[in-house]
Amino acid sequence: MTAKVFLDTNLWIYFFTKKPYDKALAVAEVIANHSDDSSLLVSTQVLGEIYHVLTRKTSYSKQECQVMIQDLNRAFSPIVPIDTATVLKALEINDRYSFSYWDSLILATALLNDCETLYSEDMHHKMVIFDHLQIRNPFTVNP
Repeated sequence: MTAKVFLDTNLWIYFFTKKPYDKALAVAEVIANHSDDSSLLVSTQVLGEIYHVLTRKTSYSKQECQVMIQDLNRAFSPIVPIDTATVLKALEINDRYSFSYWDSLILATALLNDCETLYSEDMHHKMVIFDHLQIRNPFTVNP
C-alpha cells in the first residue's frame, strides 16, 4: 500500500490557477503521483479554503469554483471531515509546535488519517510532527 499524503491549501491554489506556472507543474506532478492509488487525502477544511481563495482572489466565478470543488470531491472521495478529535489534536499541535490554529488543523487531519507526508511550502520543510508526519516542500531543490 502506498503511503498517504496530504496537500496544503496553497498548493491546490497553484494547481487550479496555474500561477506561478512552475509551481503549478510541480503540484500537478505530486497529484499525479498519488491520485491513481487513493493515497492523496483532501479534507473539508481544504475544500472550503480553496473555494474561499478562488472566489476572492481570482477571476473565477462562484459557479466555476463550485464545479472545481465538486470535481475534487469526485476525484478524492471520501473527503476527510473535520471532527472534534481533529480539533483537539490541532490544539495539541498548536501548543507543542506553535503552528497557527489553521495550519495545526491541517497537520492534525493528516496525522489522524495516517498520512506520512504533508506537502506545504509554508511550513518547516522536513520537520516531523509526533514522530510520524513529515512536512515536505515540493518546491525545494532537495525535496
